[in-house]
Parts: sequence; C-alpha cells; structure tokens
Amino acid sequence: MKYFNGFSLKGEEILFSKYLIDTKYSVAGFSYGAQQAFEYVYNNSARVDRLILLSPAFFQNQKKSFIRTQLKYFKIDKQKYIKQFLNNAKYPSTINLYNYLNIGTDKELEELLYYIWDKQKILELIKRGVNIEVFIGQKDKIVDASKSFDFFSNLTTTYLIKDSGHILT
Repeated sequence: MKYFNGFSLKGEEILFSKYLIDTKYSVAGFSYGAQQAFEYVYNNSARVDRLILLSPAFFQNQKKSFIRTQLKYFKIDKQKYIKQFLNNAKYPSTINLYNYLNIGTDKELEELLYYIWDKQKILELIKRGVNIEVFIGQKDKIVDASKSFDFFSNLTTTYLIKDSGHILT
C-alpha cells in the first residue's frame, strides 16, 4: 500500500490501521495526504483498486479570509500554530501526536488550504474502477465534517464516524 502523510505528520498511518487495507493496489492518505493520494491516483496509470481518504482536508467551503489568516498565523509562529493544530487534530482523543510531528512548510499548508476537490475527477476515477472510501470524524475540529460528508457522500462510499475527530478516534 502507498500511504501519504497528513500535514506536519510522519508515521501516523499506524493510527489508522483499522481503516487501511494493505495491498499493493491500495493507496491511502490522511488529511493533506488524502489530497496527495487522490492526485497521485488520478495522475497515475498504475492499477489502483482502492483509494482510502482518511479525514480529507476540505476547505473549499471556507472564506478566503479564513485561509489567509491560517497562513498568516503559521508564518508568524509555526510552533504555536502546530501546537493548536495538533490539539485540534487529536480531539476528542488523548493521543500524543507529537510522536508523529514533522513540521510542514508554508507551501504545503497553502496547497492544503487552497485545494479544491473536483467532482468530475472523482467520478473519472470511479469510472476507471477505483473504489473510493472516505472516512470522516463527526467531531472533527479541523474541517467542517458535515460539509465534507455532504460533498463526498454524494460521490463515494463515505463513513461518518460518531464521537471521533480528525484522527478518527
């Protein structure tokens, strides 16, 4: 399986073992990594049977001012921004995400925040035979879970996991 890490994280795939299917024809990604996994599969002609999107970063419903503010605060104080980000990502669990910390770049955060999920590209992948599964935590403090669920559930197999947040626990 090919796996793509979330923003400012590395090695966190162990947290999602119950959702992952480890075959050579599976691709998965968490949050920012879900965006990267999707683009990898879309732009690659290699066989992929299953694409697993774990808490895909979904900000296309946010105002531009929200995105600019996020980028501004990250540039001003990365440590403080990351601390708040990790607290929001782990909620409501008590998992120590610092064990997986790998501070991202301004460019990565910008890519994550400005990314637009394209319905036509999703439908094209499905037409190519890719089974897309999306997992969303109902109590996610990073993205708007209801808007994300509404978007993906109209296109893919989508699971809304009650009482879990961004890291799906």
